[in-house]
Amino acid sequence: MSDHPHAPAAFGHAMRSHFLLDPSYLPLNHGSFGTYPKSVRDRLRQIQDMSERRPDAFFRYDLSEYIDSARTAIAGYLGVDVGECVFVPNATTGVNTVLRSLVFEKGDVILYFSTIYRGCEKTVEYIKETTPVQGAKINVSYPIGDNDLVGMFREKIKQLKSEGKRPRVGIFDTVSSLPGVRVPWEKLAHVCREEGVLSMVDGAHGAGHMELELGCAVFYVPQRNHQLIRTSIPTSHGYEPFPKDDEGKIFNPFPVSKNSRFVELFQFVGTADVAPYLCMEEALRFRQEVCGGDRKIMDYCESVSNQGGRKVAELLGTEVMDNPEKTLTKCCLTNVKLPLTIGEDEGEIKEAEAFAAVAWIAQREFEEYDMFAPPFFHAGSLWVRFSGQVYVELNDFVAAAKVLKELCERVTRGEYRSESAT
Repeated sequence: MSDHPHAPAAFGHAMRSHFLLDPSYLPLNHGSFGTYPKSVRDRLRQIQDMSERRPDAFFRYDLSEYIDSARTAIAGYLGVDVGECVFVPNATTGVNTVLRSLVFEKGDVILYFSTIYRGCEKTVEYIKETTPVQGAKINVSYPIGDNDLVGMFREKIKQLKSEGKRPRVGIFDTVSSLPGVRVPWEKLAHVCREEGVLSMVDGAHGAGHMELELGCAVFYVPQRNHQLIRTSIPTSHGYEPFPKDDEGKIFNPFPVSKNSRFVELFQFVGTADVAPYLCMEEALRFRQEVCGGDRKIMDYCESVSNQGGRKVAELLGTEVMDNPEKTLTKCCLTNVKLPLTIGEDEGEIKEAEAFAAVAWIAQREFEEYDMFAPPFFHAGSLWVRFSGQVYVELNDFVAAAKVLKELCERVTRGEYRSESAT
């Protein structure tokens, strides 16, 4: 049972006592690598110890029941049927599982935006190398209105169909990575349904950022599409090959499962530490009992991210990335333009050197200031992305602005060039 206090804890620095963060570290990049509460760590260690006491019994008999319990918990949280929800190590694995399961034919096309997560874009490139499918990248420059983005997507589908091609699947985010903006994924999914295109939603930044009406952040596949997913990645015991007259069934050493073929694919995917999956109930309990529930968490994280971003922009004399509808910042991420100019004049950064400047700033943040908020280059400007979280507060953004101002002044003096040359 949980030993959490009944009264929700205060957000901000007081919440840091529930986490393992170094007291001196300024964490503003939970969008890439966050951290879990101490109570979840304790549950993680408990499960790992349990698996070590009787390894065979744990993996052969106990594990499936623990995973089913965790799937039930997250399915309830996401509002989906438990039979449509399984665990994968990360969103990239989920994207790979879908794309490698589909059988592509000549003329098929995968659609995606230029802001796709880079690991997923490389997956598309690999699928293009190994199957007849083509890719269609839709170049996007933020800020952009939701309707404009959806219009670009619809027009690309129409263009491909007019060329005799078959748009097979569209990939888009709930919240994109760089820049970190809220994507109108619901409208994009609606376009896919209208046009007969499969929609693959990368929900790595979905659960916890917004209210969701279908599952994200775990591997959610509606039952109508289960037959499309033939295997996990990697393929393991749950896979069932098409029957052949001259070959017998491949022996599965695990007990017969009561679950569907789809669920069984992901119950045991090779020997691995699956203890994080089994912490789901404790993680959801922490969100409810310590933090006061999802609505309170999301409201705070979005608010501190937006307020903090505006404060940083004010101190740097720049701007927050948003569109006229103010929808891009309706999540826990905010992007602020850095006071640096791309150009050829003295004190400006050549576009060819933009990524070198970004890498230099990122490394200096770690090595000299013990903080991190990821800088990036987008649409001809340098930006920085901030993440809101329950253990940060407005003063953290003020401190970050001071660091970034100093680093940008050093970039303007060309310091990044001299150090990269040595």
